[in-house]
Amino acid sequence: MGDQLLQKIDPKELLKSLLQRAKKGTYSLAFELIPVDGYEQVIEVKEKKVGLHAIIAIHNTALGPALGGTRIFPYASREKALEDVLRLSKGMTYKSAVAEVGSGGGKSVIIADPKKDKTPELLMAFGEAVDAFNGLYICAEDVGCSTEDVKWIREKTKYVVGLLQEKSSGDPGYFTSWGIFRGIQSAAKKLFGTDSLEGKKVAVQGLGNVGSKLIDSLFWAGADLILSDIDSALVNRLAAKYDAKIVHPSEILKVECDILSPCAMGAILNERSIPELRCKAVAGGANNQLLKDGDADLLRARKILYAPDFVINAGGLLNVAAEIEVEGYSPKNPQRKAHRIYDTLLSIYEIAEKNHESTHAAAVALADYRIKYGIGKREVAPVFHHAV
Repeated sequence: MGDQLLQKIDPKELLKSLLQRAKKGTYSLAFELIPVDGYEQVIEVKEKKVGLHAIIAIHNTALGPALGGTRIFPYASREKALEDVLRLSKGMTYKSAVAEVGSGGGKSVIIADPKKDKTPELLMAFGEAVDAFNGLYICAEDVGCSTEDVKWIREKTKYVVGLLQEKSSGDPGYFTSWGIFRGIQSAAKKLFGTDSLEGKKVAVQGLGNVGSKLIDSLFWAGADLILSDIDSALVNRLAAKYDAKIVHPSEILKVECDILSPCAMGAILNERSIPELRCKAVAGGANNQLLKDGDADLLRARKILYAPDFVINAGGLLNVAAEIEVEGYSPKNPQRKAHRIYDTLLSIYEIAEKNHESTHAAAVALADYRIKYGIGKREVAPVFHHAV
């Protein structure tokens, strides 16, 4: 493994390798294999002394090493954490394939409250776990894990991207939010014949690192904003700044608007919520917005345009993936690619229309085609310039 181009490895062989490498580390890591059909590797990691309980899921590495963020969240149970990491890692496979970044699909979750349980020791122990994978999985920031946090992970592994340092790409949120903005423009173009957002009602659910950046772009594009977040102080402050309407989190999916932009947690589009939607399109940054693939058909039946989440929110991936290219990181390349998310989505809308299928089905078919035929497969091993 290491910095060479990776070959698939048997899960039991990986587990053996993990245990051997863990013996050389500072922390007493325990690894357990979780067999899951359709996934290459799913490994549970624990370190009792620092309270680490994590799951690393690698869905598919046909196009390159798995790359995906580390989510820190107080899941109600191990089963809920496992469900989330499986959905997220599969989504990363599709996201990477459509974005053609030469990486596979992976994700990790740490079962912890980021406001109470997150410590440098916990993050370093996790970094040691990532390092044991020897390049099969590359982590980054995600919900509950900031660019400040990944510097502690970097203390124990080089297999991390999105660092706040000269040879890395920094906060991917700006690129993610710009890609979503372009995706919202594509929805407007498809619906109204123009990508102008002047006077369009855009409802944004979730004002975190991505959502708060997105509303800035929407404001300057002339959109009428409707905002919602569980942090009432935050939403009040941003609503005042952007002259926006505030809607309670329990009502945001029912609000009348032109475009709904979910930028919080996933699984919010389902057979219960979709009949209550009062929007013309859904175009947002949350991962795994559909509870089930079939929910995309419910949206189509209601003539609600859906921008597939793993296409519209790929800007952050484009940014962090750029830093492991041989030539090193430059913001211009991911900026251009994030800008073109608009064109990719317009193509997907057209394919879906011609094939009489949902936009989600069209995007998945595109990703599957690229995986099957190795389109965008990494030909040169990733280079971790921040470690050189």
